[in-house]
Amino acid sequence: MSRYYTRVCNFYYGSKSKALIKKAKTLPLNGNNLISFDEIEIISRKSIKKLSINKINDLPNLIKKIVKKDIKLITKNKRNFKNLNFKTLPKIMGVLNMTPDSFSDGGKYNRNYLAKRRLNYLFDCGANVVDIGGESTRPGSKPVSSKIEWNRIKYILNKFNKKNFLSLDTRKSEIMEKGINLGVALVNDVSGLNYDKNSLNVLKKYKIPFVLHHSLGNPDVMQNNPKYKNVLLDIYDFFEKKIKYLRINGIDHNNIILDPGIGFGKNLKHNLKLIKNISIYHSLGLPILLGISRKRFIKELSGKNDSSSRVGGTISSSIYAMMQGVQLLRIHDVNEINQSLKVFKELIK
Repeated sequence: MSRYYTRVCNFYYGSKSKALIKKAKTLPLNGNNLISFDEIEIISRKSIKKLSINKINDLPNLIKKIVKKDIKLITKNKRNFKNLNFKTLPKIMGVLNMTPDSFSDGGKYNRNYLAKRRLNYLFDCGANVVDIGGESTRPGSKPVSSKIEWNRIKYILNKFNKKNFLSLDTRKSEIMEKGINLGVALVNDVSGLNYDKNSLNVLKKYKIPFVLHHSLGNPDVMQNNPKYKNVLLDIYDFFEKKIKYLRINGIDHNNIILDPGIGFGKNLKHNLKLIKNISIYHSLGLPILLGISRKRFIKELSGKNDSSSRVGGTISSSIYAMMQGVQLLRIHDVNEINQSLKVFKELIK
């Protein structure tokens, strides 16, 4: 029997969304009246069928049962993570890499006073959370020891304002535990908890929220001709299988964010398919994070119009992601993205 997946689409935002929900013409995403949808795609590995939400009851019984179960998860209210109120979308995760070799800002903030200044700036610009990393995981990068990684970030973790919401970008359980004990509120492991077998034990021990990230292998090899049968559905299956594994192993909370890992073992075709169809992951019932800031796909699409900051490409893809209901965006240029989102939201009122 074919496996079917439900992707919600044709979204409305702001006052128009509120009006359509009131008329029962759209359904709210996560119980949020500010964003809603009126169409779905029923996807299998052989076909895609698009239909209006008012046609769901016309489906064959087996498919109808699957779709209605997915719709229930998609429309269910999202519980907030600490200060991440998902009633206003998207939330912004700022990026602070304290490394000499990260793909975009390596070497810019690997001195303590520069990192502290940058951290304060990101929060002043409206970041809801800032993701701090001491090890580069860009394509082709090599791992560093726990000692080196911790020495890069320990000062800023000791000095940050505990009222702020910090995320820790690490693959190592030792670093996770040290960071959590200093007040880190979210763990972001780009390996999808595959790099260090003890990471799951740390997350279970502290019951801390975390990002479940997809990556095709380690950074030094992940871009060596990445292949999928169907990148969109393969990653969906990865998330579904991993969530079941987490439940079996004692992670019973829903404070999990899904990140399909743009650029982590994906070529341009894979990245575009994921971004264009990102709303399929809403049917897993957990918030979605998208890291598109300054990524290589922007260069590949813009050609001679590429730039070092890639702000234009980051803005356009961020607005697109917002209109697909993505709850969290991982961003370097927080001020510019917040500026663009504020203007866009006013224009579509």
